[in-house]
Amino acid sequence: MVTDVGTRSGADIAILDLGPNFGAINRAALIATDYVIVPVAPAPFSMQGLENLGPQLAAWHQQWNDRRTRAPTLDFELPRGDMAPLGYIVAHYPMFAGRSVGKFQYSINRIPDVFRKSFGLPEQAGLEIASDEFCLAQLRNYHSLMLMAVEAKRPMFMLKPADGAIGGHQGAARQAYDDFRTLAERIMNRMGEPNG
Repeated sequence: MVTDVGTRSGADIAILDLGPNFGAINRAALIATDYVIVPVAPAPFSMQGLENLGPQLAAWHQQWNDRRTRAPTLDFELPRGDMAPLGYIVAHYPMFAGRSVGKFQYSINRIPDVFRKSFGLPEQAGLEIASDEFCLAQLRNYHSLMLMAVEAKRPMFMLKPADGAIGGHQGAARQAYDDFRTLAERIMNRMGEPNG
């Protein structure tokens, strides 16, 4: 279905935004993906979810490959079920005066190691998210800008004065645009690299 919609719309890339669970719908959607980007919050429950994600995707990949080898001849191509880890996004990154908030630092420091262990990637001792090749972005909590975007039914970075984005909100919307453009470029660059 994703391939069909992409062909009809002329899109080269499809992004599937999924909820944080291992349900059947998410499994079907993830099997259709080439890459996986994981949003991670600097919190213990998020670390636990990240630890569980890699092994679960590896099991699904193995099960899907087994089913593909036994599938009958079809008039369409089955997805490969690669689900390769492209990287992670530190979501709701807690910032104050341009620096991360101290009480979250322990969880923030654990993210590179937990991500690598979860997906069976080579580990690097003492790695920080700022220098981690798998850290695609550190997105802060945009607070009222997100609420404004929901009401206006448009992305945060496209909010205009008519939507209520005046004063400081205009600057925040421009910053959101820069943040998400940088993220999109980083994702495209990572996708162009061999082996994820």
